[in-house]
Amino acid sequence: MKKIIALCAAAFCLHFSSLPAFSAEKYVQIKGSDTMVNLVQAWAEEFMQKNPSDFIAVTGGGSGTGLSSLISGTCDIAMSSRNIKEKEIALARGKNIEPFEIKAALDGLAVVVHPQNPVDKLTVRQLSDIFCGRITNWKEVGGADQKIVILSREVNSGTHVYFKEHVLRKNDPAGKEEFAPSALLLSSSQAIAEEVAGNPGAIGYYGMGYISKRQKPVSVAQDEKSPYVAPLIENVVSGAYPISRPLFLYTNNKPQGNTQKFVDFALSPEGQEIVLKTDFVPIKR
Repeated sequence: MKKIIALCAAAFCLHFSSLPAFSAEKYVQIKGSDTMVNLVQAWAEEFMQKNPSDFIAVTGGGSGTGLSSLISGTCDIAMSSRNIKEKEIALARGKNIEPFEIKAALDGLAVVVHPQNPVDKLTVRQLSDIFCGRITNWKEVGGADQKIVILSREVNSGTHVYFKEHVLRKNDPAGKEEFAPSALLLSSSQAIAEEVAGNPGAIGYYGMGYISKRQKPVSVAQDEKSPYVAPLIENVVSGAYPISRPLFLYTNNKPQGNTQKFVDFALSPEGQEIVLKTDFVPIKR
């Protein structure tokens, strides 16, 4: 029995000795925004190809989760599709964490419906009325006589917060509008994409990078007198598309060491080209 245990232990050590060695200072943990996961994973894959001795771990969970992890010291970089809140900054400083903000890319939020839905354009006010539950049937906005099924990200999502503040409340800091109680809160942008693809009555929203032929993005106008604008990269760059936002990386103080090395890559011309390839909008071109 002792011989078997010894052999197993030797095999275990041999196996792990053959794996790449990642020192603590070369391991970077990144958590947060589901909107940004595909982009940051693409950065990480290319970065690790160029730096084989480094390891970048990327997980989602929402902007709030990422910022909470940064505050608790369980990640090196938080991905966030919204600005950090004052109360989060205060909580961080209470734990000797000083959040440092890095604008890494831009994103347009696409509002999507089932491809069979004849509705292809909506104003911000109509979107607010739909997601707040004041408009409940597609016939009220030029569609079929069919109940509207509202899909939203969960409350921990930066995308949820941004959509509420900029669409439901129409950028009014004093606004009190909330999502309709009937809204289905889903855990990821991919979950919304799948539900819209299979539900002719559904409407949802997510980052432009998730658009596929299985959903139809609608054009959005700021108001009835404004032009309807499609969620396209050039329209986000020009500022014409009304539902667009910056995407952030947050670190504890100004990044250093391998964290700085990764951030430098993300902001480099090569990193910003990856932004474009993943259907986001570069901040540097």
